[in-house]
Amino acid sequence: MNRPLAVHADWSVRAEKRWMCLAVPHGRGWRLEAPQPVGPPETLFSRLHTAAAGAPVAFGIDCPLGLPRAYAAAHVTEPDFPAFLRALAARPDFFRVAATLAEVGAQRPFYPARGVAGMTRLAHAAALGLEAAAGLCRACDRATAERPAGAPLFWTLGANQSGKAAIAAWRDLLIPALLGADPPRLWPFEGPFLGLLRQRGAAVAETYPAEAMRHLGLRIAGSKRRRADRAAYADDILGAMARLQAVPSAALRAALRQGFGDAAAGEDKFDCVLGVLCVLGVLTGARPDIAPDDFWVRTFEGWVLGQSLGPLT
Repeated sequence: MNRPLAVHADWSVRAEKRWMCLAVPHGRGWRLEAPQPVGPPETLFSRLHTAAAGAPVAFGIDCPLGLPRAYAAAHVTEPDFPAFLRALAARPDFFRVAATLAEVGAQRPFYPARGVAGMTRLAHAAALGLEAAAGLCRACDRATAERPAGAPLFWTLGANQSGKAAIAAWRDLLIPALLGADPPRLWPFEGPFLGLLRQRGAAVAETYPAEAMRHLGLRIAGSKRRRADRAAYADDILGAMARLQAVPSAALRAALRQGFGDAAAGEDKFDCVLGVLCVLGVLTGARPDIAPDDFWVRTFEGWVLGQSLGPLT
């Protein structure tokens, strides 16, 4: 297998906050480019295939890829998550965020469109026919011994939410690509990540910068939202790149030293670099490329690339 083009995209509902970092095969390793805007979702995979020049594309994306098992068991008739995604092309209302609990249902699960007094995740779960708030979460969303919990898929309010990114990525990027002439393959639903890459084309995996930081041995001090705090990790991140046989471009090295600048997109650029290092960790064998041997994880819930620890509860 030709060494893949490795990519990580930090996704957002807002186009100006979508950034990606490319690791291009170079010598015996990779050359890491400075973060760049993702650009139009509808042409992203074709642009990446062109950049890969015939090699596979290992694509990580920072958004949920999968469904909570409780929701899938109660409401999904398709055989797996990729089939579910393809079927959503005929159900555009699925992506319309509910303003009230009365609007929430299996065919319209994202909530809330705005803050509502007294809203709770338990009430959200009940509106979806789930017995407990925990039913909103996938196994890989829960806290591990290395990192805190991520947000439930269908929740769309506040800084710690991933629902809006899921809507934007599923609707605008993945569904059109899955229905196209050269559809990407989704990990772990269609097999081990490295195995999918042997088929050329693109393999897509969920990545999580907070998880990637633990893979790299980093513990953030302060806030990723502050330039100075991001810049303080330049040497550690450059060391991680060297261990993964990845050489940063001059522009990327400078951006790391400068903490990716003072603009709001600095955090997104920082995260997409962490994400591509997660992908490289799997490609080089430093991290596992498989998910737990669990029916729901491999069929509907998905997993975070490189994650080796299960949830605490």
